[in-house]
Amino acid sequence: MAPKLKTLYLTEVVKALLASGKYKNRMQAPRLTKIVINMGINAVAEREVIKNAAEDLARISGQRPVIIKARVSISNFKLREGMPIGAKVTLRGDRMYEFLDRLISAALPRVRDFRGVSLKSFDGRGNYT
Repeated sequence: MAPKLKTLYLTEVVKALLASGKYKNRMQAPRLTKIVINMGINAVAEREVIKNAAEDLARISGQRPVIIKARVSISNFKLREGMPIGAKVTLRGDRMYEFLDRLISAALPRVRDFRGVSLKSFDGRGNYT
């Protein structure tokens, strides 16, 4: 069974975009390819904190995260190359649409004083941070 957000996009949104005349082909219409959720950890020396953060990220996304390691050493931060500093998950396909649907319909409306996402958070390519 396809996610309802994916079905809505394919049946209604793409048709509306093609009808607007801006796109000649349905492959030209903008679409989601992936959602990346990442979490940087400030407590570099504590492995337990990174483990807990990875477990939280797994609960949020429903997928096992990848531990991110430092690429360079920074002595002021007491950071050495290869030390774990965060975790990330890349969602694609049906999991991506299910996550986005839960984010839009359940999580964001429960945020206190939520007034929508800021347009300044989008870059020129459509990425949101």
